[in-house]
Amino acid sequence: MTLLTTLLTLSLLGLVAAGLYWNRRPPAAEQARRWLGPALAGNLVFFLGAQAALLFLGIADAAAEPAVREVLQGGREISLGMGLAFIGIALPTALSTIAAAMAVGPIGAASLAVIAEKPELFGRTLVYLGLAEGLAIYGLVLSILLLDKL
Repeated sequence: MTLLTTLLTLSLLGLVAAGLYWNRRPPAAEQARRWLGPALAGNLVFFLGAQAALLFLGIADAAAEPAVREVLQGGREISLGMGLAFIGIALPTALSTIAAAMAVGPIGAASLAVIAEKPELFGRTLVYLGLAEGLAIYGLVLSILLLDKL
């Protein structure tokens, strides 16, 4: 398990380092094809392989125990199914927050450009930003409603 965690960490650091290097010094097309593409592909393969191995080994370890060691308030133990339910409840918030962040970035940049030229359009740009942020709020509300069902 430690070997997989080390492999996962090193491959992730390799991906980050290659991305930072590529961002600071964009390579020529021939140079990128020669070494940067295969390096990123190799790191990505190691990262995904370590993730899959940790997932399968972690589920096997958790399924071998009758209940997870953590205890809720009130003395109930968390079973494997309950832990997976909590992960499923957290997913709408996580994914909708990522989607909202991806939407707010370009909208915010475009809003600043428009406001620099026509300041009277400030109110309209706030509406567009609010619509993009609504995605995160919908995910949070969905997670709260699902949490109430447990």
